[in-house]
Amino acid sequence: MNKCTERIYNGLVKENPTFVLMLGMCPTLAVTTSATNGIGMGLSTTAVLIMSNMLISMLRKIIPDSVRMPAFIVVVASFVTIVDFLLEGFVPSLYDSLGLYIPLIVVNCIILGRAESYASKNPVLPSIFDGIGMGLGFTVGLTCIGIVRELIGAGQIFGVQIMPDSYEPFTIFILAPGAFFVLACLVALQNKVKKNMAKKGKEVPKSAGCGEGCASCGSRGICGGHLPGTDTVSTVSAAGKDADKKKEQEGA
Repeated sequence: MNKCTERIYNGLVKENPTFVLMLGMCPTLAVTTSATNGIGMGLSTTAVLIMSNMLISMLRKIIPDSVRMPAFIVVVASFVTIVDFLLEGFVPSLYDSLGLYIPLIVVNCIILGRAESYASKNPVLPSIFDGIGMGLGFTVGLTCIGIVRELIGAGQIFGVQIMPDSYEPFTIFILAPGAFFVLACLVALQNKVKKNMAKKGKEVPKSAGCGEGCASCGSRGICGGHLPGTDTVSTVSAAGKDADKKKEQEGA
């Protein structure tokens, strides 16, 4: 996996800003009353992330350490202003829905965090892909939360009616408590999936001849005598090694 692909995977899965790092919770909980708002906020943040990471990486050897944070904020604020004007001019309905949270992108800890921890220390191309990865991860997180809240709270997805007319919406899901509940459920689901994947990765291959324990193992060299899910070497494996050693001594 090359460095650019790794940065995208890192932002989408390994260090997803919404479900793993839990960054940018203010817009995450406030604007995700619908999937449209979620994807709009996510893409706006992605555009600012990419451009700010690129410029900060280009200027990383010029900006003095003593004023790096004010310099980062000026750079981010410039791109946020551009995005704000573009949304107001071309997507006024989305601009009205997001409201104050567009200017607040300036102090979004995802953007300042990536500028400080990555863009200011790495070349331009990896910094751009880092912005793409983290931005897409943020967009996916907001969109997923928005879809769940809009579906349960209004029976719609992206403004299209999904549920039948007889469906009674749970309006609490488009209110503040619903945002916390949906976020918690999605984080728990992601942790469960990761746990199951990690558990499968630790399983000993069937080709090793491993059944219920090391007594049926025909190849101790594969797992080293460790039972899956434990940290102790089995006594059967240890006894087998002692027997092999005794045979070698008798043959000598």
